[in-house]
Amino acid sequence: MNANLYALLRQGFPQDLDNLAVETDTGLRYSWRDLERGSAMMANWLQSLQLPDGSRVAVQADKSVEALMLYLATLRAGHVFLPLNPAYQSSEVAYFVGNAEPAVVVCTPANFGWVSKIAFQAGTRYVMTLTDQRSGSLLDRVAHHSDQQTPVQRQPSDVAAILYTSGTTGRSKGAMLSHANLGSNAQVLQDYWGWVPGDVLLHALPIFHVHGLFIAIHAALLNGSPMLWHAKFEPQRVLADLPRATVFMGVPTFYTRLLAQPGLTPGVCAKMRLFISGSAPMLVDTFQDWQQRTGHTVLERYGMSETLMLTSNPYRADARFGGQAERVGGSVGFALPGVSLRIHNEQGLPVAVGEVGSIQVKGPNVFGGYWRMPEKTAQEFTTDGFFITGDMGTLDDNGYVRIVGRSKDLIISGGLNVYPVEIEDALNQLPGVLESAVVGVPHPDFGEVGFAFVLAKPGATLAPQALLGSLKEQLAGFKVPKQCQVIAELPRNAMGKVQKNLLRDMALTLTLDLP
Repeated sequence: MNANLYALLRQGFPQDLDNLAVETDTGLRYSWRDLERGSAMMANWLQSLQLPDGSRVAVQADKSVEALMLYLATLRAGHVFLPLNPAYQSSEVAYFVGNAEPAVVVCTPANFGWVSKIAFQAGTRYVMTLTDQRSGSLLDRVAHHSDQQTPVQRQPSDVAAILYTSGTTGRSKGAMLSHANLGSNAQVLQDYWGWVPGDVLLHALPIFHVHGLFIAIHAALLNGSPMLWHAKFEPQRVLADLPRATVFMGVPTFYTRLLAQPGLTPGVCAKMRLFISGSAPMLVDTFQDWQQRTGHTVLERYGMSETLMLTSNPYRADARFGGQAERVGGSVGFALPGVSLRIHNEQGLPVAVGEVGSIQVKGPNVFGGYWRMPEKTAQEFTTDGFFITGDMGTLDDNGYVRIVGRSKDLIISGGLNVYPVEIEDALNQLPGVLESAVVGVPHPDFGEVGFAFVLAKPGATLAPQALLGSLKEQLAGFKVPKQCQVIAELPRNAMGKVQKNLLRDMALTLTLDLP
């Protein structure tokens, strides 16, 4: 049996390949036959290059259906897909290309000059261009190839994609995901999230990331569901397409910006079956506001580049709760079927219910290791095969997982552990506070103390010392930050995660007068 992921996804295509597969926000329409033929032509071109088995294909291009076809083609040809954020600059691309040594690099025509120079110096033989307007040297090359192709035979453990982690601490690491990792997770989520015939996915996520490329697209392809394809997230255009969709996946920022639209009503969401949020924590206020405005309860879940999806709030009715499907704001739900999840302390022992510890996981979705980093890979796995996620969390009596932060974000003040999420939750409940982020900074006496950054709600005026005074009434003294700064916005990455490394740098310039 061929374990090639494309062979699995192809089984989900509808019987009538002339049905709509993708409709873009510019009105272009692609059938399932278009996806099949286009990816076949690209795969045949890749095979014509006679590349070594498992060669890397690096892609730094704008979101387009043709870029999706290139991903599918790479799978079909048995090579390894390497998506890169279009926002990466030359020094970043130089590291990724130098580390992965791709045989093929695809970029936008505007970046061809500097990307090709980096790629050729790293030994890449083929550098092609691709636009989001159905043009580029890649499409010129593949136009002459057959539109019939049989997916190359792959083993379950063969690498299908490499995703580089953000690299906020040290060098970025390339997580190697196999055909089996990706396929097993797609199948679990198709069942767990209740995908049914007739579902339509509204796709407004980028496709250089796990969320948009794997979780969203694999689900739609495996279910034979058409996608309403948005090149980028624009609230008004997404709102206009909601009445045509049944499933929407987004980051919390998407939901807050949609809530700011007066046109968001239960009527607009009448056909919607499921709203999913991930890639960053959703504020409980946003969770509750969405319920009140739309009548829908957002399903939050948790995953990583190295593991794909690990946990999810329930979709279906659950016998544990008297036949009700309880989605809890601030929680990421339960371990998915097939995933073993445990929370251990620093001594490697299980923590008690409600206590914070290190989240560790095992399952068919967990990656095999980091590209060319065997020592780092060994460090990240326990002796009994669990991957140490680096996230800190708790389990409650009902089995719900709650993430309290990254282990690297833990603040040790006077020898005591301080979890930023606990402080942020308290700050976010104070009058006039829209959102907050807490980081640790060095302190001559305590070793490390908290520094809080706060955003004000529109029209609100916040006094930093008053906020800290309010915290002292709710939290133990050692948890209360020593300094607070009100700022206009929090720095975020492309997936909406707050970039605490940048906040730490900012805090270090403001901490000379710490008490």
